Amino acid sequence: MRTITTIVFGNLPFSGQSGDQIASKAITTAIAALFKKTGKLQANLRVEPVAKLLQGSVDGFDFIGNGMLMYNGLRIEAMELYLQAISIDFSSIFSGKVKLRQPTQATLRIVLTEEDLTTSFNTPFIVDKLQKLQYQEQSLHFQNTQITVNEDKSLGIKADIKIGINSEIVSINIIANLEVEGRTKIQFTNPQYQGNNDSQLLGKALIDHVNNLLDLDKFVLDGTRLRVDRARIKDKEFVFYGTAEISHFPDKKA
Repeated sequence: MRTITTIVFGNLPFSGQSGDQIASKAITTAIAALFKKTGKLQANLRVEPVAKLLQGSVDGFDFIGNGMLMYNGLRIEAMELYLQAISIDFSSIFSGKVKLRQPTQATLRIVLTEEDLTTSFNTPFIVDKLQKLQYQEQSLHFQNTQITVNEDKSLGIKADIKIGINSEIVSINIIANLEVEGRTKIQFTNPQYQGNNDSQLLGKALIDHVNNLLDLDKFVLDGTRLRVDRARIKDKEFVFYGTAEISHFPDKKA
């Protein structure tokens, strides 16, 4: 006599695949839809016996993704999520959605490259936020922002900024460290301002503004909250370790 899982999965158009493999592929597709572009993505469900899937019970869920470009232009070199003992709505899997029956928490690892940060700081999404800073009662217009990693693991921040409409461009050059404060904020600390007095004053105003912007809760996908416990810089990559609190998987492009 065939088991209930054989009957259910045997009638689906996924020949030769087990229920956990089918669900893993469906979840991978659902996550990929949240991004404008992705590299390699892999989601794996761990469930034993597989029959528990019919009740939505999952022993664990691992997700590894590379080269993920968000719709706002921000890019993530790599992301890893690891969850334990989650409960999902099994019926939603085959409609291309992932629905949690209850909130869950995952450990995470996120990698950003030097190039990712430079690209992000030049996207309309970030530039628009930067230009909300009023300096000397005038608007700012950013060009050629560049983030570099120095040998001592400090960061170099350079940008050409026009104050107002008709003024000349002021170039800023800042060296700072990167730290995590309160698990929710990425901060540029111990800044050293290069250049003349105008460059230094503008650089200080910019760092204060950016530090107010870099709150993780302002950048995450709907239904998630990120908390960072540790950040490190290695080989021109920024690696963040922490947790993701997930109340639901977003079903719209963000």
